[in-house]
Amino acid sequence: MLRRSLAIASIAVLFAGTASAATVKFSAPLTAAAEVQHSTSTGSGTATVSLDTATHEITYDVTFSGFSSAVTAAAIHGPAEAGKNADVVVPLGDNPTSPIHGTFKLTPQQEQQLTAGLYYVSVNTKNNPSGAVRGQLVEAK
Repeated sequence: MLRRSLAIASIAVLFAGTASAATVKFSAPLTAAAEVQHSTSTGSGTATVSLDTATHEITYDVTFSGFSSAVTAAAIHGPAEAGKNADVVVPLGDNPTSPIHGTFKLTPQQEQQLTAGLYYVSVNTKNNPSGAVRGQLVEAK
């Protein structure tokens, strides 16, 4: 009887731990119009981010194309609302090529900022060094 109770309790704890973990998905279209500084970019792209709430790790995928000059940098920035600039949180590389894939572990404060919609993805080019395209990461519905 005791073994059965322990087994049931162990299973309940296992399911309770699993049930509290979730994956939250975010996405953003990357456009020149979303840049704070004037951008003459002809490029565009998309960014998707998946947040594992148990590990606080994000997995990101960024694709872009159509630029008239070389891509020089890309990054996830925050915290900032749309229309405002912020520092780099996750550098996505110097002279990156599309697609960009990777993972990054967030702090609890960074996770809260991401879920509040305060992170964005920006891609810089030689002709638009302050930002060619940008997109605010919002929870995918």
